[in-house]
Amino acid sequence: MDTAEDPMDRTRFPVDPWRLVETALDPRDAGKTETLFAVANGYIGMRGNPEEGRPAHTHGTYVNGFHETWPIRHAEEAYGFAQVGQTLVNVPDPKTIKIYVDDEPLTLTMADIEMFERSLDFREGVLRRRLIWRTSAGKRVQVNTTRLVSLTQRHLALMTFDVMLLDGDAPIVISSQLINRQDGRDDYATARGADPRKGYAFERRVLDPQLQWAGDGRLVLGYRCHDSRMTLAAAVDHTLTTACEYTTSTSVEADAGKQVYTISGRQGEPIHLEKAVAIHTSRGVPVRELADRCRRTLDRAAREGAEHIFDQQKAWLADFWHRADVELPGRPEVQQAIRWNLFQVVQAAARAEVQGIAAKGVTGSGYSGHYFWDTEIYVIPFLTYVLPQAARSAIRFRYSMLDAARRRALEVATQGALFPWRTINGEEASAYYAAGTAQYHIDADVAYALDKYVNASGDTEFLLDEGVDILVETARMWADLGFWRGHGDEQFHIHSVTGPDEYTTVVNDNLFTNVMARFNLAKAAKSVRHLRESNPHGYLRMATRLQLGEDEVEEWERCAEAMAIPFDERLRVHPQDAHFLEREVWDLEHTPEELRPLLLHYHPLVLYRFQVLKQADVVLALFLQGDKFTSEQKLADFEYYDPITTGDSTLSAVVQSIMAAEVGYHEMALRYFYTGLFVDLDDRHANTSDGVHVASTGGVWSALVYGFGGMRDYDGRITFDPRLPAAWESLIFRITLRETLLKVVLSQDRIEFTVEEGVSTYVEVRGEGVRVRPGIPISVPLDGQGPRRHGDVGRSPLVGGRRQDGSVITASVPRSDRP
Repeated sequence: MDTAEDPMDRTRFPVDPWRLVETALDPRDAGKTETLFAVANGYIGMRGNPEEGRPAHTHGTYVNGFHETWPIRHAEEAYGFAQVGQTLVNVPDPKTIKIYVDDEPLTLTMADIEMFERSLDFREGVLRRRLIWRTSAGKRVQVNTTRLVSLTQRHLALMTFDVMLLDGDAPIVISSQLINRQDGRDDYATARGADPRKGYAFERRVLDPQLQWAGDGRLVLGYRCHDSRMTLAAAVDHTLTTACEYTTSTSVEADAGKQVYTISGRQGEPIHLEKAVAIHTSRGVPVRELADRCRRTLDRAAREGAEHIFDQQKAWLADFWHRADVELPGRPEVQQAIRWNLFQVVQAAARAEVQGIAAKGVTGSGYSGHYFWDTEIYVIPFLTYVLPQAARSAIRFRYSMLDAARRRALEVATQGALFPWRTINGEEASAYYAAGTAQYHIDADVAYALDKYVNASGDTEFLLDEGVDILVETARMWADLGFWRGHGDEQFHIHSVTGPDEYTTVVNDNLFTNVMARFNLAKAAKSVRHLRESNPHGYLRMATRLQLGEDEVEEWERCAEAMAIPFDERLRVHPQDAHFLEREVWDLEHTPEELRPLLLHYHPLVLYRFQVLKQADVVLALFLQGDKFTSEQKLADFEYYDPITTGDSTLSAVVQSIMAAEVGYHEMALRYFYTGLFVDLDDRHANTSDGVHVASTGGVWSALVYGFGGMRDYDGRITFDPRLPAAWESLIFRITLRETLLKVVLSQDRIEFTVEEGVSTYVEVRGEGVRVRPGIPISVPLDGQGPRRHGDVGRSPLVGGRRQDGSVITASVPRSDRP
């Protein structure tokens, strides 16, 4: 396997298909490894900081949705600009457990470490560390630790700390701490500077102390966010087990609690500390009540015992991996990376529940902890087919924002609802409207995720009770936002919007936006009509609740049918927007690497003048709405846009991989897949330290299942057109279809289906219908890898500045005197 496929240093990060393992500590990439070894459950997240507290890039313990607000100060105000910023707050940190032997502290960067191993176990959901430390006095000390954030008990985390003297006796001190590291000046978030991917940094105190308590090995701290008024309580419980003599002291202050054990350590005598953590938050529940909830969580954990909690975690993950694992036999390096990525989706989403799924999950402060469209397009498809309850929760979170979305729509002069581009509490938090609020396509993205979930799960009850409200209000927004142009033009247009490509903003008839809006309008009309026929009483309740008339539904259908879809007859491609092809083409090939990503080195107005993409835009539409484009159109569009797509967004590579595979560029598809697979593991965007790129991790599943597996699910119809890479022996995955678990085994010459749970199901393989019944595997022979093969030449199909039709591309690099 070459370095393009496996860029990791295997002398330090050895291959293990079920664990991420590190055998040597390097403080130079502490930020990256803190993210890679973070543990989380979607509600609580703990970065992979060492127990001793140092070395650390960013101390971080986060709770999904727990945020502070702040006034957004625009250089020039205008009506409707976002007014209130929201930033994820670093909560009191329970990870610290310091050890002193002969009064010498263990500090990893200075200590004489004979053996070191840190591992994140995907099957057990446990972060482990083992080391042997030789003190300055020559005594060898074995220190083993574990860290778990429970997937079965949302508010619980558990740590263990084991010490054994290997050479002689010595006094030992273990100091277990609960620390509010935030004094308003450090650790709230990474300083933002000119990088919009960073988190907002506060220069004031955020958490106001409300409660401190200690006793019987338990520490409790309570706070209220200064401006958002959100409340929090964090508590830790300690149990020490050893035959060595020891004494205990406990102290607590406004921002710190400590449980200190002074131990007469004896050679070969184990010392075992268990530290249980409970965190509860609220938008307004008094801190004392939250503290009581923490006490109940810790009491239950004490009754159950650590072993039971570890067993619960392992059992939960065993069921998850049975449904979610994507197996790649014979490729252990790639297998390890795939499982790390899928595990990150679980850590971001499993217990998010009443909160959303942030762009960085709960592993870092990047993007200030905001929720974007990432969830709907890149994460929910994975959850829909392997963890449907989590998909349902994520969509219900959007439903909970509906009233705020209605208010936002009125602010930008449209009817219906407009979901915020970036948010935590439901209010728009994007201060840069051109690349933020103008991305109206988020409404259609939410509708897309809802439709995918309902079709795959059969959860029509959710559609009736809540989902239809989302479809109706988003359709209303599109019908009001667009317009019918006069002078004989009977097309429906949508102007002044921004598509997924943030290097081209506030344009007319952005193709992605229009295609997705068309889907949204048609789906809303179809769902309402189906509801009227199948459940007249439910339809009446919905129509009354939303004041919906038949004339509105007819209008949505007209708008969808007449939607303007830009197409250039000369080049035979879909322009990204009405005027995109009029711009000069950016010469990416000759743009120096030190000037990338472009957003950090060029003024937005420079970028907006060129044909250059931050991420897939038209190409993403070809995937999401692929049944609305011909094979020839997909090929032509891919060949046009791929050479001018920078990949400056981590959202891009996985989609480019999917479409490269579909149009026949198989080697390119594989290269893009590896780019997406190692986004964080190889820190390819130099910002893994800010947290996991959750959308990219979800996109890895899509690249495998939709890309190489060739699955499509348009309008609930499951089809397969496989295109397995020539170097791969086979690909194995499972999908859940209306409570039926379907196993798919793809090899070079056939695809096999097995119903492992549930009833029979129906799929199609290259146009051939296949009924799969329980206990009867079905094997379908494959004739080649699809209808077409195209060779890969260089980076892209466009070579020498010429398109497929022979026309010359005018290309230039922005001059050095441009800003």
